[in-house]
Amino acid sequence: MESQSDSASAQNERSQQQHLPNFLQSVNVKYVKLGYHYLVSNGLFLLLVPLIAAASMHLSSLTSEDFLLLWDKLRFNLVAVVLSSTLIVSLSTIYFMKRPRPVYLLDFACYKPDSACKCPRERFMEQSTRAASFTEENLAFQKKILERSGLGQSTYFPEALLSSPPNPCMAEARKEAETVMFGAIDDLLQKTGVKPKDIGILIVNCSLFNPTPSLSAMVVNHYKLRGNIISYNLGGMGCSAGLISIDLAKHLLQVHRNSYALVVSMENITLNWYMGNNRSMLVSNCIFRVGGAAILLTNRRSERRRSKYQLVHTVRTHKGADGRSYGCVFQEEDGTGKIGVALSKDLMAVAGEALKTNITTLGPLVLPMSEQLIFFFTLVMRKVFKMKVKPYIPDFKLAFEHFCIHAGGRAVLDELEKNLALSEWHMEPSRMTLYRFGNTSSSSLWYELGYMEAEGRMRKGDRTWQIAFGSGFKCNSAVWRALRAINPAKEKNPWSEEIHEFPVRVPKVEAVRA
Repeated sequence: MESQSDSASAQNERSQQQHLPNFLQSVNVKYVKLGYHYLVSNGLFLLLVPLIAAASMHLSSLTSEDFLLLWDKLRFNLVAVVLSSTLIVSLSTIYFMKRPRPVYLLDFACYKPDSACKCPRERFMEQSTRAASFTEENLAFQKKILERSGLGQSTYFPEALLSSPPNPCMAEARKEAETVMFGAIDDLLQKTGVKPKDIGILIVNCSLFNPTPSLSAMVVNHYKLRGNIISYNLGGMGCSAGLISIDLAKHLLQVHRNSYALVVSMENITLNWYMGNNRSMLVSNCIFRVGGAAILLTNRRSERRRSKYQLVHTVRTHKGADGRSYGCVFQEEDGTGKIGVALSKDLMAVAGEALKTNITTLGPLVLPMSEQLIFFFTLVMRKVFKMKVKPYIPDFKLAFEHFCIHAGGRAVLDELEKNLALSEWHMEPSRMTLYRFGNTSSSSLWYELGYMEAEGRMRKGDRTWQIAFGSGFKCNSAVWRALRAINPAKEKNPWSEEIHEFPVRVPKVEAVRA
């Protein structure tokens, strides 16, 4: 027995000695890269310091006669001096008049449904059974999806689908839309103190429910908004429509001075619960839940002091020219004539391609020069010299402190966590939003931002990257910079009363194949 224990301990020592160099190597690489990043980021400062010092020493050596000689030269070239000064003033005036106006996010609000609308897995399965339209095999399939989806037991479903029997109809769909939109807008107006008559721009996005009059007209009628309001109603644009609305509001605020823009993002489930047995359409039944958000933007410089964030960049990527991308999320009738949204098996691959295109555009705008240089040299080695070098994935953690990734599903979050090399801490807002509220489509990004605020994560100057995917196929990004630290004790959002219960551990399980 003693000889066995001795041999075991010897093996442990040898394995530790083998792994120690690898560990030290990874630590060394980490600190070398960190040092390189600081050197490149502060290279301009390090270069200017000796130049400024040399210029100061030279100026200090000049005598009063040297300064008088310089003044005489300028005096005899008065015309050139005046023309140069006029040109500088004119160019500066044109620059300040033409530069983009800053867009501020005054505040936002997320809708939290009544507790009576909570839909745990057991209740969802009861309602699915009562619908009497699903086969036993597909009821079992939906149960497996629910168990592996990453959704918790407190997500919300519409009243019409929780009634017995379910009652999906136009009147109930309108009721759901009004409840969600007005609930979020009421909270937002109360938080900001802005009067409805002061709102000059209104944008509402909802992909699958587009009644007549439109959802934006519902808001105008309910809040008695002014007659010359600029309103838009975006439909059919999927889960990334929220960032499309933000981008549209940004462009409108470049034209209309001293305005407030109200953006409302939501999805409607009442008329879009699939009642057939096509498994590619059943997945959306299991992950989409009730939710919505209202966001108030402004270009008024006087509002900067009390605004939360400033919009820095928006980047939109559309892959609809490719047939596979266009058809990977498709609303259509199944073989029995029942309408649903089919999710293709190519969805993850298409999302990866769209993400790659999006970050290729976004990277140069946000990444430090150190990361851009590594990416450039890697690209040259692969494309020009045909060297077998792995594509370099930039470290976006050097560009952003926080990440809001659309809570579309567990598989999407797992894939982005791996590809972007993010930590569990970075992914926590997205995973907890999926767990607590489910996939609320375009509004999920705002529940995630609310989670960060409720946890007290947001500090002045912090940068946040919002990224969402949607049918078409689209990948859109928005970058925000915090204008002040957010005090969770003074904030009211859907997480405020229960943030102490989070994060929760969501066990990892394998995905279910359709």
